[in-house]
Amino acid sequence: MTDIPPDHPRYLSLMTRHRIVSGVEKGITSQEGLIAQGRGEAFDYLIGEETLPFAYASEYAASAMILLAKRGIISVNGNAAALIPAELVQLSEITGAPLEVNLFYRTEERVLKIIKHLQAHGAGQVLGAQPDASIPGLQSQRSKVCRDGIYSADVVFVPLEDGDRCEALMRMGKQVIAVDLNPLSRTAKQATISIVDNVVRAVPNMVKMVPKLKGKDKGYRHGVMMNFDNKKGLADAMDSISGHLIKID
Repeated sequence: MTDIPPDHPRYLSLMTRHRIVSGVEKGITSQEGLIAQGRGEAFDYLIGEETLPFAYASEYAASAMILLAKRGIISVNGNAAALIPAELVQLSEITGAPLEVNLFYRTEERVLKIIKHLQAHGAGQVLGAQPDASIPGLQSQRSKVCRDGIYSADVVFVPLEDGDRCEALMRMGKQVIAVDLNPLSRTAKQATISIVDNVVRAVPNMVKMVPKLKGKDKGYRHGVMMNFDNKKGLADAMDSISGHLIKID
């Protein structure tokens, strides 16, 4: 896979698949994560495999929100760790929001492997190995969180999400930023800010946006958040998908 010529029309997509497969081989990504990647890639086709204006707007608002957080946290699962480890570390460093490993298919071995993988890409302390709190009303392994991390956070950024946890976090009164290529999902409908974009584009975009927003005052960042309309963003995403389908010969 690594000898794919860069001018191959599916180069970026094929390399992304390779990272996920490599993640499975390393014990970072679950086999179920392969299915999730395929589902996301299908929706990426439908938006044209590019970051569209509505996604830029949501990423900008998300960047403002995480900078304004009193206790922000970046949740990491196996797919995100395999796809964008260095970018997650960068985002954590420039926002001051710690990283916490949180998994649906959780084993202690996987958690430790992901932590070491993130540290190999420059992370310092990564939370998640010793959860000491539980998300109320959530029965899956994702309920296991750190009290000083996800449990106490006011803003939770989740590069890749599942609907159950998003709903549970919202019930706790948290603001949730979720990356989800499916604008019809429970996550996208429930989250405070839904980023309908591929995570391999969304997080790097935010890494570029955050320093610019740090140069603005808090009033400006509050204005960005207040002027953002998540429902409109989801509607624009649906319009884009519909328009893309109509153009197909």
